[in-house]
Amino acid sequence: MDWTDRLRLRHLKMLLSLAHTGNISHSAAALNISQPALSKWLKDLESDLGLALFERHARGLRPTSHGLTLIEHARRLDAQLDRAAQEMAALAAGGRGRVVVGASGASASDTVPLAVRRLLEWQPDAHIKLVENTVDVLMTQLGQGRLDIVVGRAGTATHDPTIRQERLYMEPLHLVVRQQHPLLQKKVLEWPDLMAYRWLLWPKGTPVRDSLDEAVSNAGYTVPEDHVESNSVTINLTMLNTTNMIGVASHRSALRLSQMKAMSILPIRLSGFGSVAMYWRDDGYPGAAVEGMLEALRAVSREFGVMR
Repeated sequence: MDWTDRLRLRHLKMLLSLAHTGNISHSAAALNISQPALSKWLKDLESDLGLALFERHARGLRPTSHGLTLIEHARRLDAQLDRAAQEMAALAAGGRGRVVVGASGASASDTVPLAVRRLLEWQPDAHIKLVENTVDVLMTQLGQGRLDIVVGRAGTATHDPTIRQERLYMEPLHLVVRQQHPLLQKKVLEWPDLMAYRWLLWPKGTPVRDSLDEAVSNAGYTVPEDHVESNSVTINLTMLNTTNMIGVASHRSALRLSQMKAMSILPIRLSGFGSVAMYWRDDGYPGAAVEGMLEALRAVSREFGVMR
């Protein structure tokens, strides 16, 4: 008999608990089973596999490379089951299903909210959950099955063959400040004027930051050393509106926030463009809400004057 035939849903919880605690007694207490029973189950599973899943140490357990592989699969299965339960609850409540969307800073202020509005016009009973973070964190959650769709900078590497990518649009970057910023009073704005102020930037290694660094370098400068880093749209908006810091925003976000009088765009051109894409898992039945959100993202990208 194949070892997978003996694996039950409760066993996934046991494996994930051991990975989390690294301690058999702690996991046994959390799972409300005896320590000998948990130890025997793990020993039997390793025997069936013919592979060690954990290294035993004085301080507890540490997953082996084989263990990490199985734990990652267990996480995905657990996430899929959790999503299934939430989907069924949404359907039971009379909805058309549920979609969980991850948005990076490039899309959180404009593209994703507009797509949500469009989806709710098409499917008023859809259940929607939004998560904001950096693209690298969101892509990890997408790979684990905890998100249905991620919207962020294009070109993010993934080794998961089930993840699809579709570019939505290209756009430039802008430097932004509060509406009454002193720099807005200057008739001619030069790069040395910008260097006199502290900058508020996305973390190093994020696509928008990499694009900005390249643009500033092309102008013959480097970003100020005393800059502040933040990956939160909310924090950035508050900081920019209460200080004389200079921030950076993608074209659509900058226009949207400018229309809302939340910030102003500095009249200085940055070289280069960034692409925004949507990523989703193509590993089975997506559900009406997920398919609807994908189409809503395509629709708002076509309709609001963006560069394809």
